[in-house]
Amino acid sequence: MTAGHSRDMRVGIVGAGRMGADHIRRIGHDILRARVGAVVDVDRERAEAAAADVGGAPVFGSVTEMLEAQAVDAVILATPGFLHEEDLGRLLAAGVPTLCEKPLTPDAESALRVVQAEVAVGRQLIQVGFMRRFDTGYQQLRQLITSGEHGRLLMLHHQHRNPVPPPGFTDEMIIQDSVVHEFDAIRYFTGEETVDVDVRMGLPSSRAVEGLHDPQLVTVQTSSGILATVEIFVSAQLGYQVHTQASFEAASVRIGESSTLQLTAGGRAGSAVDESFVPRFREAYDREVQRWVDAARRGEIDGPSAWDGYAAAACCEAGVESQRTGARVTVELAETPGLYT
Repeated sequence: MTAGHSRDMRVGIVGAGRMGADHIRRIGHDILRARVGAVVDVDRERAEAAAADVGGAPVFGSVTEMLEAQAVDAVILATPGFLHEEDLGRLLAAGVPTLCEKPLTPDAESALRVVQAEVAVGRQLIQVGFMRRFDTGYQQLRQLITSGEHGRLLMLHHQHRNPVPPPGFTDEMIIQDSVVHEFDAIRYFTGEETVDVDVRMGLPSSRAVEGLHDPQLVTVQTSSGILATVEIFVSAQLGYQVHTQASFEAASVRIGESSTLQLTAGGRAGSAVDESFVPRFREAYDREVQRWVDAARRGEIDGPSAWDGYAAAACCEAGVESQRTGARVTVELAETPGLYT
């Protein structure tokens, strides 16, 4: 679909779980120049219920069925990561622009295969859903870093806290499902690749579920020597918080405080803490999807690429290895294809 088309872009949502249902609502009610063209889920009842929320849309049991029906112009892929590679292959072969929720795939090897498949197609069709890049605070901090107004960026300090983890959450998932966002944020802020990852596990919270070592401290270094730390605490109880502090040569900048009002009364001051990632990053999701829709209509992407997804997967792989061994682990990356430079 190109800018010459006046009709709304038909977006297929693959996966009608929590994230997919949120995108169905978003496309159906908040995004301009797009409509829900199809809903795909192996659970037909769930898919039909999600489609009904936007006045109905064709429901399919697989990406193949949806493509055969020629029902969509673009796709949001919101299924679990282990299902992504196969469906991305089908979508690339069909030339369908795709916003793929993170992770691109669960490991670096399969993510690199997706990159290679896109390179073979010859144009970027995949955008990866690292929505924090569309958060106002993140964008302002990146602009400040790029400007050099306060000297060079020297260090980044991230705090990522969830109230409680989902059932079945593991130490590896702390890296793959949570810290993956910080791995991408570090690359976004610095414009550099990560050289190595070191994960430390100290005193665990008594409120962490059995078998989960929580919190953990992750340290990474970029190619120019910038250091970044991530405090990841998925059993923090207090709510959902994502903070970043940047240390420059001549200043310190902090982003991520709740966007709600701050109240001072009765001798105390404070603000609300978000309950989950959905309210904290709602505006970022809306901005991400709107920009993706507008770019897809032009035949482009406007956000993190498949290469960014692969690089994050490689960082996660190093992080899990560091968890296992207790050692600092080098991030192994293939040579960047020209398509992404």
